[in-house]
Amino acid sequence: MKRRAFITLLGSAAAVWPLAAGAQQAMPVVGFMNINTAESVPDLVVAFRQGLRETGFVEGQNVAVEYRWAQGHYDRFPELAAEFVRRQVAVIAATGGEPSPQSAMAATQTIPIVFTANGDPIREGLVTNLRQPGGNVTGLTIFGPAAVTKRVQLMHQLVPQATTIAYLMNPNHPSGEIEMSAAQTAARSLGKEMSVFRASNERELDTAFATMVQQQTDALVVASDPFYWSRRGELASLAARHRLPAIYYLPEFARAGGLMAYGNSLPDQYRLVGVYVGRILKGEKPGDLPVVQSTKFEFVINLKTAKALGLDVPLGLTAGADEVIE
Repeated sequence: MKRRAFITLLGSAAAVWPLAAGAQQAMPVVGFMNINTAESVPDLVVAFRQGLRETGFVEGQNVAVEYRWAQGHYDRFPELAAEFVRRQVAVIAATGGEPSPQSAMAATQTIPIVFTANGDPIREGLVTNLRQPGGNVTGLTIFGPAAVTKRVQLMHQLVPQATTIAYLMNPNHPSGEIEMSAAQTAARSLGKEMSVFRASNERELDTAFATMVQQQTDALVVASDPFYWSRRGELASLAARHRLPAIYYLPEFARAGGLMAYGNSLPDQYRLVGVYVGRILKGEKPGDLPVVQSTKFEFVINLKTAKALGLDVPLGLTAGADEVIE
């Protein structure tokens, strides 16, 4: 090879090497999918980003996140998951509860998945072992049935004279029947009757509340469901209008005017999702990361709403509350 040609070839290779190095250092992409809309859960996205930062990842600097929102439509998850697989993302954060994780699992057995689940991950078929999930899946769970039992008990403490308690659920929620069964068992143990009402849209919500009043229901327990979360202000208004004491599954319901709420801190759960995603990006295998039970619960009482309903809240309840809204 002539010396001039050799130098030209060497120069060309030198020009290519930085490009190759840059390609190798391209930011990993995380696929984040959720049942809600972006506008309804900005605090959860902030918490997720905080978890990423705790593991050394800052969105836009050394990690990219693509967000996909099902906007309350469970049947959109399979296509959202398939899109992430085609995109070849580094990790899928399948959040918002069932069936988000199941859709991700059906789409890939190789891309790591970090989920949030409302029920028992083993019973839901997400993992076979909580400590050693194995495979490409791990995540967090709030174990809904135990929490709904506590909500029924708290409602009994507030209105012990109530004989009939309504349970409002979304029939489209994949884990709805599990929570409903737990609520009915808790009501029976307290000597209460429980009537189940199903609503998956605003018209059905109006009908359900009208029927509750017609049947002279004494109190209401609202099931865990993203649709209800997105309508938390409306639910609080309906309960107030019909003078119906109600307890909800997340603190934000009470802050939106609901009477009481008991449940997990969602921001803390999403922060932990971000931590797990970051750890996987650093090289840990999802199958080696134990499924974490979310243990941070919050009990919130809205005394302003209680006063409007003519209810005297026992000191024992307020003393045990994490937050009292006056």
